[in-house]
Amino acid sequence: MFAVLKTGGKQYKVQAGDVLRVEKLQAAAGEKVQFNDILMVGSTLGAPLVSGACVQAEVIDQIKADKVITYVKRRRKHSSQRTRGHRQQLTLLRVTDVLDNGADKTGVKAAVGARAKQPADNAAEA
Repeated sequence: MFAVLKTGGKQYKVQAGDVLRVEKLQAAAGEKVQFNDILMVGSTLGAPLVSGACVQAEVIDQIKADKVITYVKRRRKHSSQRTRGHRQQLTLLRVTDVLDNGADKTGVKAAVGARAKQPADNAAEA
């Protein structure tokens, strides 16, 4: 069975055993995480999400993508140029299970992006 999940502003079609590179998550290598934003499971289409569905995955590693170099040069009478590089931080996952119901009873921690605030952080700021 396959599922379409949403994470990091992107959508991924997955099934058990797939290996994914997604935007960085707050999880260490070896942990299990669960994605609850499921847009489609098998032939069941969500409106917008499928309630009770989840995809469970195991974190393999935290990695970096290839370097992207941008070069900007202004021409004519302005002699300015600039080179910048960027490496996106990613999380490498292996999908273990695709569940079409019972997501709230699994006890696996939800997959949270690295930049998302935790409830404890919000209490500390107040």
